[in-house]
Amino acid sequence: MYKFNLQIKHLLEHGVRYAPNEEIVYRDLVRHTYKDFNRRVHKLASALVKMGVKKGTKVAVLEWDSHRYLELYFAVPIVGATLHNVNVRLAPADILYILNHAEDEFMFVNKDFLPLVEQAKDKLPRIKKYIVLTDDEMPETPLTDMEYEEFLKTGDENFEFPELEEDTVATLGYTTGTTGKPKGVYFTHRQLVLHTLALGLNQSAFISDAPFTTQDVYMPLTPMFHVHAWGVPYLATLLGAKQVYPGRYEPQMIMKLVLEEKVTFTHCVPTILQMIVNAIPEGVKLPGWKVVIGGAKLPKGLALQAEKKGIIVVAGYGLSETAPVLTIANFTKDVAKFDPEKKFDYKIKTGIPVPLVQLRVVHEDMTDVKPDGKDMGEIVVRTPWLTPEYLKDPEKTEELWRGGWMHTKDVAVIDEYGYVTIKDRLKDVIKSGGEWISSLTLENLLSLHEAVEEAAVIGIPDERWDERPLALVVLKPEYKGKVTEDDLKKHLMKFVEDGTITKWAVPDSIYFLDSLPKTSVGKIDKKVLKERFSG
Repeated sequence: MYKFNLQIKHLLEHGVRYAPNEEIVYRDLVRHTYKDFNRRVHKLASALVKMGVKKGTKVAVLEWDSHRYLELYFAVPIVGATLHNVNVRLAPADILYILNHAEDEFMFVNKDFLPLVEQAKDKLPRIKKYIVLTDDEMPETPLTDMEYEEFLKTGDENFEFPELEEDTVATLGYTTGTTGKPKGVYFTHRQLVLHTLALGLNQSAFISDAPFTTQDVYMPLTPMFHVHAWGVPYLATLLGAKQVYPGRYEPQMIMKLVLEEKVTFTHCVPTILQMIVNAIPEGVKLPGWKVVIGGAKLPKGLALQAEKKGIIVVAGYGLSETAPVLTIANFTKDVAKFDPEKKFDYKIKTGIPVPLVQLRVVHEDMTDVKPDGKDMGEIVVRTPWLTPEYLKDPEKTEELWRGGWMHTKDVAVIDEYGYVTIKDRLKDVIKSGGEWISSLTLENLLSLHEAVEEAAVIGIPDERWDERPLALVVLKPEYKGKVTEDDLKKHLMKFVEDGTITKWAVPDSIYFLDSLPKTSVGKIDKKVLKERFSG
């Protein structure tokens, strides 16, 4: 009997067989068919082997979202090497740290990042060769004279993909390092194939406002360096769906591609959604663009703004450690019967587990919380696609996998229908006078005020109560100077009256800011806010 190993090459083979003439588009510059894409991946895989890439070799990529990145998503793991997706938005010192920590030997680098790499070259002793990725002329650089398209020409389109054990490591990424140094997480071929299949089943077979099938046109707005762009490029390729890659995120280019290429399915964090909503001209309504939101709580106010512009939003959830998808807010058969207003509230919850995800919400002693939507605990999970460890960090690994369940450090509730709603990160939940106050709940309620563009709530030290909530709000331009702290407190008091929150949860102070600091993946950076306002 032949032992069938699950390998990333199988996702490519199916997509090419199913839709050989479908398109893969990069900005307004490149348009390939899946047949072209397949040829290019074979040539790239062959060129990698000729250059000296072997099984287990780490290959770093510093690139914007492009057709080239998609080719690397397949070719590097297919030859048995490990694709290191480098977060290009990290601080230069962190990028240098992860390149050395990963022990990368080869690097594909977009010309935009050449100054950074040139400066760090002497501190990267393991890197043997550099290949430059560019949309135009090859720049002069002391690193190399090798350009990506020229490099492809050294490969053979008839190169035969090797057979690999399914537990071969395929990809490596790093957490964003909001606490301490970034931590390495890695995934095997088996894990990524199972993640792809489960995600595909979840988005095509269950009741959802944001299904994803072969007929959709896909464009990522979660960077490809961030947890495999949530795994959707692998799924889109398996399905033979049309794929559109925007390069560096620029609102004008994004809207041009959405309209001209008829994009129907996207995923992003709330701050990118806010950018898109702001970029849509007044009076323009998009025809049902489906967007899955993850990475941070989807505020109801932003979801309502998006839907007014014709964008259909659904929430999802995952971590860098989980490849990443754990939940998506599809509708169960019971919830699908609810009236539209109630269903809207369910599709912006954290969601229900996708197939093959075991998810619990537990107290500190690992007993399950009551499924009443009020009893809070930590989300712990088991699925086939969780990172086995933090690379070279046994102490943090032990903490991550305490008791045989992966600990997410997310505080949540679960309701009678099995829907999870994240209330906070363990480190962000506000402990005030013996009560837990959810910063995410307060942010969501503030977002419902017509004047609020963005809101963050943090706990600041209090002599009497340990901590008290402080709200930091960015107003929409037309409301600046017209809305006061008292106006927003009165707005929150309405939710005290209807029992949504206690009076104790209303912040003592609300400060207005011009903008909120963001992490490298577009989340609000509460660490920076706490440092600024806790003194």
